[in-house]
Amino acid sequence: MSDDKYSTPDFSHLREKDFEHVYEPAEDTFLFLDALTQEHDYIKEARPACCLEIGCGSGVCITFLAKMLGPAAAMYWCTDINPLAARATEKTAKQNGVTVLPVLTDLVSCLKTRLKHQVDVLLFNPPYVVTPSEEVGSSGIEASWAGGCHGREVMDRLFSQIPEILSPHGIFYLVIIKENNADEIEEIMKSYGYKMWTVISRRSGPEFLSILKFAKS
Repeated sequence: MSDDKYSTPDFSHLREKDFEHVYEPAEDTFLFLDALTQEHDYIKEARPACCLEIGCGSGVCITFLAKMLGPAAAMYWCTDINPLAARATEKTAKQNGVTVLPVLTDLVSCLKTRLKHQVDVLLFNPPYVVTPSEEVGSSGIEASWAGGCHGREVMDRLFSQIPEILSPHGIFYLVIIKENNADEIEEIMKSYGYKMWTVISRRSGPEFLSILKFAKS
């Protein structure tokens, strides 16, 4: 494992055939890593004991967080609806000398009771691409990008569950594109008592990506 806690996790163990079934790290992934690097001091000051990534894919983001904070600093969980993604994340974590506990479930369904009000850092790079609604909800690689109407159908299902799983001082980081309408998301989260900040934004081809942060106001 690299001594550089800000280096991109090694995912060289994943092959082209793996990325036929698991989302390959891309611009949104690397923007997320940049945002977490930028937020290091803020996250560290919160002294997180429980970190969770929803939709872990290759496992690069949750592994990066574990490297950045230290493998012994917290418990690191992740979920995915795709069993091959859960397996890939476990391998990525092991490849980088950290431990991540993958759970095969839709969003946080299987963890809501166990992690109620326990999650200090929550990561979600959701399926945000605007697609027909019928493309949403598969358990294959399509689940990593198909967001349905306004690209929001999956993330909208999560927002109401955030107060159930975040700790009182918990932080929620979310990847969106312009079409997802950040202003609407801000109003939704405000109704649950959370304030929104834009951590970082970047244009990638036709997409304008942003990483949003939410915490109790």
